[in-house]
Amino acid sequence: MIHRKITLCSWFLSAATTTIQLSKSPIERLISVVAWSISTTRPPTFGVAPYNPILGETHHVSKGNLNVLLEQGHPSPGNQKVLHHPAVSALHATDEKENIEIIWCQYPVAKFNGTSVEAQVKGKRQLKLLNHGETYEMNSPNLFIRILPVPGTDWVGNVNIKCKETGLVAELCYISQSFFGFGGNKRFIKGNIIDSLKSKILYKVNGHWDSTVTLKDTNNGEERIIYDAKKVISRLHTPTVKDEESVWKTESAITWSELSQAIIKKDWEKAREAKKTVEEKQRELSRERESKGETWIPKHFILSQSKEGDWDCSPIQKWVPPSPIVTL
Repeated sequence: MIHRKITLCSWFLSAATTTIQLSKSPIERLISVVAWSISTTRPPTFGVAPYNPILGETHHVSKGNLNVLLEQGHPSPGNQKVLHHPAVSALHATDEKENIEIIWCQYPVAKFNGTSVEAQVKGKRQLKLLNHGETYEMNSPNLFIRILPVPGTDWVGNVNIKCKETGLVAELCYISQSFFGFGGNKRFIKGNIIDSLKSKILYKVNGHWDSTVTLKDTNNGEERIIYDAKKVISRLHTPTVKDEESVWKTESAITWSELSQAIIKKDWEKAREAKKTVEEKQRELSRERESKGETWIPKHFILSQSKEGDWDCSPIQKWVPPSPIVTL
């Protein structure tokens, strides 16, 4: 799970932060948050999972004033011992100049349905616009993996985005294609933006999250594009290392460097060996901790569990420090 976020965090956070902060009205800020939330959805690839997240793996990257940090953990009820499940990914992003903070905690819970698997992505996303005193809370769509009759993957389910301070809410629905994999509304998204204090629908959301999404004003019928996937993706840039000596040993790029190089060279035998080496090292560390009676504790987050069994994360530092890995 952390690797999918690594490919995203270098750009999707920065894509909307300035726009959101500079929006003058609460409704325009919510619309910007909706567009940002949609931008975090990328087409998943079926049958390709060369990387498995490992305990303590991190990704730390900066873009301008925005600094992003992810850490992978495996907590257990009542303590923080190493377990294989659940795998909790924690993200913290801050922009001191714009006074923006994002806290993101998620973990998958899979449900098998015979011919398919639906992984509910549990956890909470919070985007805080501190200059406006606004906190936007949202969830994630679920990952749907179809095994039969036509293999494929998609994002499905309901996503709710709400701001308690303004009473504005966005209700989105990700709709998959038909059971047989043909026709239907592939990668379709629809929904409403609502003023919950007045129980009034302000806008209709409609489109495809992998192309364009439009917004229609229910008052005057005017439409506009709020998200263009092609335009956003065209602005992607690969992160570069600014200071090699300052890169953490837990950095994902270091952990999986040999595997990544083997995949690039299409040396599949070497790729299998590289992956096996990383995973075996993790098993050895786990056995060593167990023999000493030690427990693993996250370095950058505090993980907690509610009475209902849901996991949440709290960053240890108020602001994420600048990273030696940067992207333009």
